[in-house]
Amino acid sequence: MRKSELGPQSCHVSSSRRPSNCALDQIVVRELVLDNCKSNDGKIEGLTAEFVNLEFLSLINVGLISVSNLPKLPKLKKLELSDNRICGGLDMLAEKLPNLTHLNLSGNKLKDISTLEPLKKLECLKSLDLFNCEVTNLNDYRESVFKLLPQLTYLDGYDREDREAPDSDAEVDGVDEEEDDEEGEDEDKEEDEDGEEEEFDDEEDDDEDEDVEGEEDEDEVSGEEEEFGHDGEVDEDDEDEDEDEDEDEEEEESGKGEKRKRETDDEGEDD
Repeated sequence: MRKSELGPQSCHVSSSRRPSNCALDQIVVRELVLDNCKSNDGKIEGLTAEFVNLEFLSLINVGLISVSNLPKLPKLKKLELSDNRICGGLDMLAEKLPNLTHLNLSGNKLKDISTLEPLKKLECLKSLDLFNCEVTNLNDYRESVFKLLPQLTYLDGYDREDREAPDSDAEVDGVDEEEDDEEGEDEDKEEDEDGEEEEFDDEEDDDEDEDVEGEEDEDEVSGEEEEFGHDGEVDEDDEDEDEDEDEDEEEEESGKGEKRKRETDDEGEDD
């Protein structure tokens, strides 16, 4: 499919992977937006059954007058056809889009409730939008549509009890959300692992700090022991020196005593 064949003024393709240099037929396309493209006699050329994995298709304001030329898209869940010129022929939708859950026909030429009867065959249809269609001006419009299409949950964004519908994009983009959730879980795991590593590193740092403090305490104790030991040796040496001095003094006194005794004896002999 070439871009020129679609003649798009606004073209958007969303796929599960986006390789840089790759042909379109090698990409699994899940979403295709061709809003404001120029249709050829109410037909979109190039939109074929090759888009077998398509889940979301938007053809807003492309000038469609019929849905008969839509390809068979068995996985399509949401179809946007607002602001076209469709006035009937909806029976082809059930045949080609059997799993359709959301259909937007707002701003088309639908006038009677009977034109919606073919939608009964869309057993999976949960949401239908008909804003700005003439059919919405009929008496008991909402009651009639809900009665005709019992499988419907929401009509024009509200259920039978006038409760507003939640955002339907979440259902259509379920695959993308699952991928985002998986990526988020992986990121959370990585963050948890990083946090555990940081805690482990902090514990190691604390252990190292404790070891360093312990070594410093041991060094201080060892230093005090060395100083104490050195002082002890000095004291012992001082005591030894004091004892030697005392012995020398005693010897000197003994020698002096003996000398005096000898002198006394010598004086006696002389007498």
